Amino acid sequence: MLRTSTPILKPIRDKVEAAERLSFDEGLLLWSPEVPLSELGELANLVRERKNGNFAYYNINTHLNPTNVCVYRCTFCAFRADLRDAKGYWMSDEQIVARGQEAVDAGSTEMHIVGGLHHQANYDQYRNVISLLHESFPSLHLKAWTPVEIDWFARLTNKPIRWVLEDMIEAGLGSLPGGGAEIFHPEVRNQICEHKADASRWFETHRTAHELGLRSNCTMLYGHLENAYHRIDHLVRLRELQDETGGLQTFIPLAFHPDNTGLSHITKPLAAMDLRTMAVSRLMLDNVPHVKAYWIMLGVGTAQVALSYGADDIDGTVRHELIYHDAGAETPEVLSVEDIRRLIEETGREPVERDTLYRHVEREGTHWHAGEPIAVGG
Repeated sequence: MLRTSTPILKPIRDKVEAAERLSFDEGLLLWSPEVPLSELGELANLVRERKNGNFAYYNINTHLNPTNVCVYRCTFCAFRADLRDAKGYWMSDEQIVARGQEAVDAGSTEMHIVGGLHHQANYDQYRNVISLLHESFPSLHLKAWTPVEIDWFARLTNKPIRWVLEDMIEAGLGSLPGGGAEIFHPEVRNQICEHKADASRWFETHRTAHELGLRSNCTMLYGHLENAYHRIDHLVRLRELQDETGGLQTFIPLAFHPDNTGLSHITKPLAAMDLRTMAVSRLMLDNVPHVKAYWIMLGVGTAQVALSYGADDIDGTVRHELIYHDAGAETPEVLSVEDIRRLIEETGREPVERDTLYRHVEREGTHWHAGEPIAVGG
Protein backbone atom coordinates (compact mmCIF):
# COMPACT_ATOMS: atom_id res chain seq x y z
CA MET A 1 0.00 0.00 0.00
CA LEU A 2 1.07 3.57 -0.69
CA ARG A 3 1.72 5.96 2.17
CA THR A 4 -0.22 8.78 0.47
CA SER A 5 -2.25 10.49 3.18
CA THR A 6 -3.55 13.80 1.77
CA PRO A 7 -7.37 13.45 1.69
CA ILE A 8 -7.71 15.26 -1.65
CA LEU A 9 -5.59 12.52 -3.25
CA LYS A 10 -7.48 9.50 -1.89
CA PRO A 11 -9.80 8.96 -4.90
CA ILE A 12 -6.83 9.26 -7.26
CA ARG A 13 -4.72 6.97 -5.08
CA ASP A 14 -7.48 4.35 -5.19
CA LYS A 15 -7.65 4.54 -8.99
CA VAL A 16 -3.90 4.34 -9.39
CA GLU A 17 -3.68 1.29 -7.13
CA ALA A 18 -6.46 -0.33 -9.17
CA ALA A 19 -4.72 0.59 -12.45
CA GLU A 20 -7.72 2.67 -13.54
CA ARG A 21 -7.51 5.64 -15.90
CA LEU A 22 -7.48 9.17 -14.50
CA SER A 23 -9.88 11.74 -15.92
CA PHE A 24 -9.09 15.17 -17.32
CA ASP A 25 -10.29 16.85 -14.12
CA GLU A 26 -8.25 14.49 -11.96
CA GLY A 27 -5.23 15.39 -14.03
CA LEU A 28 -5.88 19.08 -13.36
CA LEU A 29 -6.13 18.36 -9.65
CA LEU A 30 -2.61 16.91 -9.68
CA TRP A 31 -1.29 20.38 -10.54
CA SER A 32 -2.85 21.88 -7.41
CA PRO A 33 -0.39 23.15 -4.77
CA GLU A 34 -2.58 21.25 -2.30
CA VAL A 35 -1.14 18.02 -3.71
CA PRO A 36 2.27 17.44 -2.09
CA LEU A 37 5.00 16.75 -4.61
CA SER A 38 6.37 13.86 -2.56
CA GLU A 39 3.02 12.05 -2.52
CA LEU A 40 2.53 12.71 -6.23
CA GLY A 41 5.94 11.17 -6.87
CA GLU A 42 5.02 8.14 -4.81
CA LEU A 43 1.94 7.56 -6.98
CA ALA A 44 3.92 7.99 -10.18
CA ASN A 45 6.62 5.65 -8.93
CA LEU A 46 4.01 2.94 -8.37
CA VAL A 47 3.04 3.13 -12.05
CA ARG A 48 6.67 3.38 -13.13
CA GLU A 49 7.64 0.21 -11.26
CA ARG A 50 4.50 -1.60 -12.36
CA LYS A 51 5.48 -1.00 -15.97
CA ASN A 52 9.28 -1.17 -15.83
CA GLY A 53 10.30 -2.69 -12.52
CA ASN A 54 13.60 -1.39 -11.21
CA PHE A 55 15.12 -0.93 -14.68
CA ALA A 56 16.38 2.43 -15.87
CA TYR A 57 17.13 2.51 -19.59
CA TYR A 58 19.77 4.35 -21.58
CA ASN A 59 21.23 4.14 -25.07
CA ILE A 60 24.37 5.17 -26.91
CA ASN A 61 23.30 7.80 -29.38
CA THR A 62 24.52 10.71 -31.45
CA HIS A 63 22.65 13.80 -32.65
CA LEU A 64 22.81 15.23 -36.14
CA ASN A 65 21.30 18.62 -37.05
CA PRO A 66 21.87 18.91 -40.83
CA THR A 67 21.04 22.63 -40.87
CA ASN A 68 20.04 25.39 -38.49
CA VAL A 69 18.66 27.69 -41.20
CA CYS A 70 14.89 27.75 -40.83
CA VAL A 71 11.98 29.42 -42.58
CA TYR A 72 9.99 29.50 -39.32
CA ARG A 73 10.59 31.91 -36.44
CA CYS A 74 9.28 30.08 -33.37
CA THR A 75 9.57 32.35 -30.35
CA PHE A 76 10.88 29.55 -28.11
CA CYS A 77 13.76 28.54 -30.40
CA ALA A 78 17.39 29.63 -29.94
CA PHE A 79 18.79 27.20 -32.51
CA ARG A 80 17.48 28.66 -35.78
CA ALA A 81 19.40 31.01 -38.05
CA ASP A 82 18.39 33.24 -40.93
CA LEU A 83 19.51 32.44 -44.46
CA ARG A 84 22.28 35.05 -44.42
CA ASP A 85 23.15 34.68 -40.75
CA ALA A 86 26.85 34.14 -40.07
CA LYS A 87 26.05 31.15 -37.86
CA GLY A 88 23.83 29.50 -40.49
CA TYR A 89 25.04 26.24 -42.00
CA TRP A 90 24.13 23.20 -44.12
CA MET A 91 26.25 20.11 -43.50
CA SER A 92 28.08 18.65 -46.49
CA ASP A 93 27.92 14.96 -47.41
CA GLU A 94 31.45 14.58 -46.08
CA GLN A 95 30.48 16.09 -42.73
CA ILE A 96 27.40 13.86 -42.49
CA VAL A 97 29.40 10.71 -43.23
CA ALA A 98 32.07 11.78 -40.74
CA ARG A 99 29.40 12.18 -38.06
CA GLY A 100 28.06 8.73 -38.90
CA GLN A 101 31.54 7.23 -38.67
CA GLU A 102 32.10 8.92 -35.32
CA ALA A 103 28.80 7.48 -34.08
CA VAL A 104 29.68 3.95 -35.16
CA ASP A 105 33.19 4.22 -33.72
CA ALA A 106 31.65 5.26 -30.38
CA GLY A 107 29.35 2.22 -30.42
CA SER A 108 26.18 4.21 -31.07
CA THR A 109 23.03 2.27 -31.90
CA GLU A 110 21.03 5.37 -32.87
CA MET A 111 21.35 8.69 -34.64
CA HIS A 112 18.77 11.36 -33.77
CA ILE A 113 18.27 13.65 -36.79
CA VAL A 114 16.30 16.91 -36.71
CA GLY A 115 17.04 20.43 -37.87
CA GLY A 116 15.84 23.59 -39.53
CA LEU A 117 13.75 23.99 -42.67
CA HIS A 118 16.22 25.59 -45.04
CA HIS A 119 14.70 28.09 -47.48
CA GLN A 120 16.83 26.95 -50.41
CA ALA A 121 17.11 23.19 -49.80
CA ASN A 122 14.96 20.81 -51.81
CA TYR A 123 13.41 17.58 -50.63
CA ASP A 124 16.08 15.38 -52.21
CA GLN A 125 18.73 17.04 -50.06
CA TYR A 126 16.87 16.01 -46.92
CA ARG A 127 16.26 12.51 -48.27
CA ASN A 128 19.95 12.26 -49.07
CA VAL A 129 20.83 12.72 -45.39
CA ILE A 130 18.95 9.49 -44.62
CA SER A 131 20.03 7.45 -47.65
CA LEU A 132 23.67 8.48 -47.28
CA LEU A 133 23.82 7.44 -43.64
CA HIS A 134 21.83 4.25 -44.16
CA GLU A 135 23.97 3.09 -47.07
CA SER A 136 27.21 3.94 -45.24
CA PHE A 137 26.21 2.61 -41.80
CA PRO A 138 23.34 0.12 -42.16
CA SER A 139 23.48 -0.95 -38.50
CA LEU A 140 22.78 2.59 -37.26
CA HIS A 141 19.11 3.20 -36.46
CA LEU A 142 18.00 6.52 -37.94
CA LYS A 143 15.40 8.27 -35.80
CA ALA A 144 14.62 11.30 -37.90
CA TRP A 145 12.34 14.21 -38.76
CA THR A 146 9.62 15.71 -36.62
CA PRO A 147 6.11 16.16 -38.07
CA VAL A 148 7.04 19.80 -38.70
CA GLU A 149 9.78 18.62 -41.05
CA ILE A 150 7.60 15.92 -42.62
CA ASP A 151 4.91 18.55 -43.23
CA TRP A 152 7.52 20.79 -44.87
CA PHE A 153 8.67 17.93 -47.10
CA ALA A 154 5.05 17.34 -48.12
CA ARG A 155 4.82 20.99 -49.13
CA LEU A 156 8.08 20.86 -51.06
CA THR A 157 7.01 17.78 -53.02
CA ASN A 158 3.29 18.53 -53.20
CA LYS A 159 2.78 14.97 -51.94
CA PRO A 160 0.76 13.60 -49.00
CA ILE A 161 2.40 12.77 -45.69
CA ARG A 162 2.06 9.04 -46.38
CA TRP A 163 4.13 9.37 -49.57
CA VAL A 164 6.87 11.27 -47.76
CA LEU A 165 7.06 8.69 -44.98
CA GLU A 166 7.06 5.76 -47.39
CA ASP A 167 9.86 7.39 -49.38
CA MET A 168 11.89 8.10 -46.25
CA ILE A 169 11.41 4.50 -45.08
CA GLU A 170 12.75 3.34 -48.43
CA ALA A 171 15.77 5.61 -47.88
CA GLY A 172 16.42 4.10 -44.44
CA LEU A 173 14.24 5.90 -41.88
CA GLY A 174 13.83 3.74 -38.76
CA SER A 175 11.48 5.71 -36.46
CA LEU A 176 10.23 9.20 -35.62
CA PRO A 177 11.33 11.42 -32.75
CA GLY A 178 8.71 13.22 -30.68
CA GLY A 179 9.64 16.83 -31.38
CA GLY A 180 7.43 19.51 -32.88
CA ALA A 181 4.59 18.80 -30.46
CA GLU A 182 5.35 21.80 -28.19
CA ILE A 183 1.82 22.46 -26.82
CA PHE A 184 -1.11 21.31 -28.93
CA HIS A 185 -3.77 23.74 -27.73
CA PRO A 186 -4.12 26.61 -30.25
CA GLU A 187 -4.34 29.25 -27.49
CA VAL A 188 -0.66 28.62 -26.82
CA ARG A 189 0.56 27.12 -30.07
CA ASN A 190 -0.52 30.15 -32.06
CA GLN A 191 1.64 32.35 -29.84
CA ILE A 192 4.84 30.32 -29.81
CA CYS A 193 4.91 28.75 -33.30
CA GLU A 194 2.10 30.34 -35.29
CA HIS A 195 2.94 29.30 -38.83
CA LYS A 196 4.38 25.81 -38.57
CA ALA A 197 2.50 22.50 -38.70
CA ASP A 198 -0.41 22.50 -36.27
CA ALA A 199 -1.58 19.77 -33.90
CA SER A 200 -3.70 18.04 -36.54
CA ARG A 201 -0.68 17.63 -38.82
CA TRP A 202 1.42 16.35 -35.89
CA PHE A 203 -1.16 13.68 -35.18
CA GLU A 204 -1.65 12.82 -38.85
CA THR A 205 2.09 12.27 -39.22
CA HIS A 206 2.40 9.98 -36.20
CA ARG A 207 -0.82 8.12 -36.99
CA THR A 208 0.37 7.48 -40.54
CA ALA A 209 3.81 6.44 -39.33
CA HIS A 210 2.23 3.89 -37.00
CA GLU A 211 0.09 2.55 -39.84
CA LEU A 212 3.29 2.05 -41.84
CA GLY A 213 4.91 0.11 -39.01
CA LEU A 214 7.12 2.85 -37.59
CA ARG A 215 7.34 3.47 -33.87
CA SER A 216 7.61 7.02 -32.54
CA ASN A 217 8.15 9.12 -29.45
CA CYS A 218 6.13 12.08 -28.19
CA THR A 219 6.98 15.24 -26.28
CA MET A 220 5.55 18.29 -24.52
CA LEU A 221 7.35 21.61 -24.09
CA TYR A 222 6.39 23.10 -20.72
CA GLY A 223 7.26 26.08 -18.58
CA HIS A 224 6.53 28.94 -21.00
CA LEU A 225 3.10 30.42 -21.83
CA GLU A 226 0.99 27.35 -21.08
CA ASN A 227 -0.92 26.49 -17.91
CA ALA A 228 -2.12 23.26 -16.28
CA TYR A 229 -5.19 23.06 -18.52
CA HIS A 230 -3.07 23.14 -21.67
CA ARG A 231 -0.71 20.48 -20.31
CA ILE A 232 -3.49 18.06 -19.43
CA ASP A 233 -5.19 18.71 -22.78
CA HIS A 234 -1.87 17.83 -24.43
CA LEU A 235 -1.43 14.61 -22.45
CA VAL A 236 -5.00 13.45 -23.02
CA ARG A 237 -4.65 13.96 -26.78
CA LEU A 238 -1.51 11.81 -26.76
CA ARG A 239 -3.30 9.16 -24.70
CA GLU A 240 -6.12 9.06 -27.22
CA LEU A 241 -3.69 8.56 -30.11
CA GLN A 242 -2.04 5.71 -28.23
CA ASP A 243 -5.44 4.11 -27.61
CA GLU A 244 -5.96 4.24 -31.37
CA THR A 245 -2.58 3.09 -32.70
CA GLY A 246 -0.37 1.78 -29.90
CA GLY A 247 2.64 3.17 -31.76
CA LEU A 248 4.06 5.57 -29.15
CA GLN A 249 7.08 4.25 -27.26
CA THR A 250 8.28 7.03 -25.00
CA PHE A 251 7.03 10.36 -23.69
CA ILE A 252 9.64 13.06 -23.06
CA PRO A 253 8.59 16.18 -21.12
CA LEU A 254 10.85 19.00 -22.30
CA ALA A 255 11.62 21.87 -19.93
CA PHE A 256 11.65 25.23 -21.72
CA HIS A 257 15.05 26.96 -21.75
CA PRO A 258 14.51 30.71 -22.32
CA ASP A 259 18.03 31.98 -23.00
CA ASN A 260 18.53 33.48 -26.47
CA THR A 261 14.86 33.03 -27.39
CA GLY A 262 11.98 35.41 -27.96
CA LEU A 263 10.71 34.44 -24.50
CA SER A 264 13.92 35.23 -22.62
CA HIS A 265 11.95 37.16 -19.98
CA ILE A 266 10.48 33.88 -18.69
CA THR A 267 12.21 32.10 -15.82
CA LYS A 268 13.37 28.54 -16.51
CA PRO A 269 11.23 25.92 -14.73
CA LEU A 270 12.48 24.93 -11.30
CA ALA A 271 13.23 21.34 -10.35
CA ALA A 272 9.92 21.06 -8.49
CA MET A 273 8.06 21.91 -11.71
CA ASP A 274 10.17 19.39 -13.62
CA LEU A 275 9.39 16.60 -11.16
CA ARG A 276 5.68 17.41 -10.97
CA THR A 277 5.46 17.40 -14.77
CA MET A 278 7.23 14.04 -14.86
CA ALA A 279 4.92 12.52 -12.27
CA VAL A 280 1.68 13.88 -13.74
CA SER A 281 2.74 12.68 -17.20
CA ARG A 282 3.41 9.16 -15.92
CA LEU A 283 0.01 9.04 -14.21
CA MET A 284 -1.97 10.41 -17.16
CA LEU A 285 -0.22 8.44 -19.93
CA ASP A 286 -1.23 5.04 -18.62
CA ASN A 287 -0.86 3.44 -22.06
CA VAL A 288 2.60 4.77 -23.02
CA PRO A 289 5.32 2.30 -21.93
CA HIS A 290 8.12 4.71 -21.10
CA VAL A 291 8.72 8.21 -19.72
CA LYS A 292 12.13 9.77 -20.26
CA ALA A 293 14.07 12.14 -18.00
CA TYR A 294 16.11 13.95 -20.67
CA TRP A 295 19.22 14.88 -18.71
CA ILE A 296 20.33 17.47 -21.27
CA MET A 297 17.36 19.68 -20.35
CA LEU A 298 16.72 18.73 -16.74
CA GLY A 299 20.28 18.62 -15.51
CA VAL A 300 21.90 15.44 -14.28
CA GLY A 301 20.75 15.77 -10.66
CA THR A 302 17.09 16.37 -11.46
CA ALA A 303 17.13 13.56 -14.01
CA GLN A 304 18.38 11.20 -11.32
CA VAL A 305 15.58 12.21 -8.93
CA ALA A 306 13.06 11.87 -11.77
CA LEU A 307 13.78 8.13 -11.82
CA SER A 308 11.66 8.01 -8.65
CA TYR A 309 8.99 10.38 -10.03
CA GLY A 310 7.76 8.32 -12.96
CA ALA A 311 10.72 8.27 -15.34
CA ASP A 312 12.32 4.96 -16.34
CA ASP A 313 14.69 6.25 -19.04
CA ILE A 314 17.50 8.80 -18.82
CA ASP A 315 18.24 9.05 -22.58
CA GLY A 316 21.80 8.38 -23.67
CA THR A 317 25.27 9.68 -24.37
CA VAL A 318 23.77 12.42 -26.61
CA ARG A 319 26.83 13.46 -28.62
CA HIS A 320 26.58 16.78 -30.49
CA GLU A 321 23.32 18.07 -29.02
CA LEU A 322 22.93 21.71 -30.18
CA ILE A 323 19.31 22.79 -29.88
CA TYR A 324 19.00 23.01 -26.09
CA HIS A 325 22.59 24.05 -25.47
CA ASP A 326 21.94 27.03 -27.76
CA ALA A 327 19.03 27.89 -25.46
CA GLY A 328 21.20 27.96 -22.37
CA ALA A 329 21.43 24.35 -21.20
CA GLU A 330 24.47 24.09 -18.95
CA THR A 331 24.64 20.30 -18.92
CA PRO A 332 27.70 18.48 -20.31
CA GLU A 333 28.08 18.13 -24.09
CA VAL A 334 28.20 14.34 -23.73
CA LEU A 335 28.15 11.69 -21.00
CA SER A 336 30.13 8.47 -21.14
CA VAL A 337 28.45 5.11 -20.70
CA GLU A 338 30.31 4.77 -17.41
CA ASP A 339 28.89 8.11 -16.24
CA ILE A 340 25.35 7.14 -17.20
CA ARG A 341 25.50 3.75 -15.52
CA ARG A 342 26.95 5.31 -12.38
CA LEU A 343 24.24 7.99 -12.29
CA ILE A 344 21.56 5.31 -12.57
CA GLU A 345 23.13 3.03 -9.98
CA GLU A 346 23.38 5.93 -7.52
CA THR A 347 19.57 6.06 -7.53
CA GLY A 348 19.27 2.37 -6.71
CA ARG A 349 18.02 1.50 -10.20
CA GLU A 350 19.41 -1.18 -12.52
CA PRO A 351 20.91 0.31 -15.71
CA VAL A 352 19.87 -1.43 -18.93
CA GLU A 353 21.23 -0.47 -22.33
CA ARG A 354 18.49 -0.48 -24.94
CA ASP A 355 18.28 0.24 -28.64
CA THR A 356 15.74 2.65 -30.14
CA LEU A 357 13.01 0.00 -30.12
CA TYR A 358 13.63 -0.95 -26.48
CA ARG A 359 15.41 -4.20 -27.18
CA HIS A 360 18.15 -5.18 -24.77
CA VAL A 361 21.58 -4.44 -26.23
CA GLU A 362 24.34 -6.95 -25.74
CA ARG A 363 27.77 -5.66 -26.64
CA GLU A 364 31.46 -6.23 -26.63
CA GLY A 365 33.10 -2.83 -26.91
CA THR A 366 31.67 -1.02 -29.93
CA HIS A 367 30.28 -4.28 -31.38
CA TRP A 368 26.71 -4.96 -30.38
CA HIS A 369 23.48 -6.73 -31.23
CA ALA A 370 19.93 -6.27 -30.04
CA GLY A 371 18.08 -9.03 -28.28
CA GLU A 372 14.40 -9.44 -27.53
CA PRO A 373 12.15 -6.48 -26.64
CA ILE A 374 12.31 -5.68 -22.94
CA ALA A 375 9.00 -6.45 -21.23
CA VAL A 376 8.14 -5.99 -17.57
CA GLY A 377 4.57 -4.91 -16.88
CA GLY A 378 1.54 -3.44 -18.61
